[in-house]
Amino acid sequence: MKLSRLAPVAAVCAFTALGPGLAFAQVKADIVYRNGKIYTLDGNSSVASDVAIWNGRFIAVGNNATVKPYLASSTQVVDLHGQTVIPGLNDNHAHSLAGGAEARQVQLRDTKTVAEALAQIKAAAATKKPGEWILGTSWHPASQLEEHRYLTRTEIDSVAPNNPVHLRTVGHIAMFNSAALKIAGVDRNTPDPEGGVIEKDKAGEPDGIMFERAMNLITRHIAPPSLEDLVDQYADAMKYANSLGLTSLTDPGLGPTNIRALQRLMTMGRMTVRYSVMNGLSNNVTPEQYDQATEGIGVSSGFGNDWLKLDAIGEMSIDGGMTLRTAFTRDPYPGDPNYHGIPSTPAERLNWVVSTGNKNEWKFAIHCVGDAACDRVLDAYESANKEKSIVGRRFAIIHGSMLRHDQIERAKSMGVIIELQNIFMWDKASTVERFLGADTANRVIPDRMAIDLLGIDKVSLGTDYPVNLLNPFLGLYIAVTRKDPTGHVYGADQAISREEALRLYTTSTAYATFDEKKKGSVEVGRLADMVVLDRDYMTVPVEQIKDIKPVETIVGGKVVYHR
Repeated sequence: MKLSRLAPVAAVCAFTALGPGLAFAQVKADIVYRNGKIYTLDGNSSVASDVAIWNGRFIAVGNNATVKPYLASSTQVVDLHGQTVIPGLNDNHAHSLAGGAEARQVQLRDTKTVAEALAQIKAAAATKKPGEWILGTSWHPASQLEEHRYLTRTEIDSVAPNNPVHLRTVGHIAMFNSAALKIAGVDRNTPDPEGGVIEKDKAGEPDGIMFERAMNLITRHIAPPSLEDLVDQYADAMKYANSLGLTSLTDPGLGPTNIRALQRLMTMGRMTVRYSVMNGLSNNVTPEQYDQATEGIGVSSGFGNDWLKLDAIGEMSIDGGMTLRTAFTRDPYPGDPNYHGIPSTPAERLNWVVSTGNKNEWKFAIHCVGDAACDRVLDAYESANKEKSIVGRRFAIIHGSMLRHDQIERAKSMGVIIELQNIFMWDKASTVERFLGADTANRVIPDRMAIDLLGIDKVSLGTDYPVNLLNPFLGLYIAVTRKDPTGHVYGADQAISREEALRLYTTSTAYATFDEKKKGSVEVGRLADMVVLDRDYMTVPVEQIKDIKPVETIVGGKVVYHR
C-alpha cells in the first residue's frame, strides 16, 4: 500500500456535522496537534502533519492551513516536532483484567526452571494464612522452563503444604496441589469430565495437572473477586494497556460481574480504553435454558456505546492450543498416530448453542486452534446460517492458528472474519515445532493467505494476553518478519507489509466490531484516538519495530498516558 501526502482540505468536508444543525465549521478546536508525521490509514493511506480535535473527535486532518480555521484563543496547540503518530491501537483479543490482577498473584512468567517456580510459590505461601488460596499468573511451563514440563502435585506440596494452590497456564491446563484437590474432592476415583482430562501418576493418583474442563472441578471452589476489587483491577489494567499504545480492545468470556465493573467505571468517567466485550454465557445448560438466557438478557450483539459495547458471545473453546499439545487436528500428532488433540466441546452441543444464540440475534466468536476444531466451528456456522443468515454479521473464528485454504474459503462464503494472534510464535514457535513438526510450524497463523482470500478488513490481530505479552509492537514485528527471539523465521511466505500489519491492529479490528466508521483511522468525524511514537514505525530498521515505545496515548482527544 502506497502512502500519500494528504491534500490540505480534502478531509474537512468528509464529515459535515456531529449532531443536528451543528457543523464542524461552526466550532473551534479544543486541541490541535501540529508538525507531526501522522499516518492516517484512511482509504488513500494519506500522511498528514496537523489534526484538530473537538469534543473527542477529529474535525480537521491535513496540514497547517487545514487546521487554521479551527484555532481560537482557547485552543491548546501541541507541537509534535516531527514525531510519528498512528491511530490508536486495538487488540482483537485480550483478557485485560490480568493487567490489574497479576500484581496480586504469584509472578511465574519470568521463571526459567522448576526450582525457580517453586521458590516463588514458597515465598507466596509465607505471606498467606493456612487455607488461603495461592493463585499464579499466566505462564507457559512447557515453553519457558528448562525442563519443558508442568509442576506436579507433590512438588507444589513441598513448598505450600498448608494452602490450596492454583497455577493456571494459558487457559487450557492448570496445576493444583493436594490441598486444592482435597477441597474439590478429586481423587483416584474421580472420572474425567466431558471435555476434560485429570492426569494420573503411575500409581493411578491425580498428579495435580488438569486439562480443559477438568480444571472447573477445582476452580469453581475459588471465591471470585468482589465487584469493588474488579473495578480497581480493571482501572489498573487500562493504565497498563494505555502505556502500550492501546486505546481499544476486545475482551472475551466476561461474566456479569466483570461487565458490571466496566459499566461502573464508564458511569464514573474513568474509562481510558474502549471495550468491546464478549459475553461469556455458560453453555453447560440445556438448550431450553440457553434459549432463555440469550433471549432473556433483552439485548444482543452491538448494544452499547463508544466506551462499552457487547460484541459477541465468546470465547467458547472447541479445543486447547498448539503449545499445550491439545489443539484438535485433522492429522494425528507426529509420533502418535492415534492422538488428534482434545476436542473440548462436542459438535452437537456447539451446534445447538450457535443455533440458539443466532436465533436470538447474537453474533458468535469461537476459539478454535487446530484445523479439525476449525472444521467443527465452520460446520456450526453453516448449520446456523441455514436457519437464520449470518452473512454480514461478522461471526468470528478466534485464533484459527491452523486454518487451511479450504477453510478460509468456507469462512468467506459466510462473511466470517478471522481474529489472529501471531504473537504466539514469539516465544512458543519452537514448542509448536516440537509438538507438531516443522511443516506445521511454518504454516500456522496464515496472515498472508487470510488477507489475500478474505480482504484485509476481515482479518485482525491481537495477543490473547496474558497468554502472550500485550505489547502490540511485538505483534507487529512478528507479522512483518515472522521471526522468533533467536531470529529463526517461521513461515516466511506468510509475512505481510508494515502498513498491512498496522491496519490489522487498527482499521480491521474496528471492522470486527462494526466500528469502522468510528475509529481505527485518523479521519474527520472519527474518534480522536491516536498514539505518538518515539520513532517512525514505517521507516525504522525492521528489527527496531518490536522496540518502539509510545510517547503519548490519546483517547477521545485526552492524554491518558505520557511517558
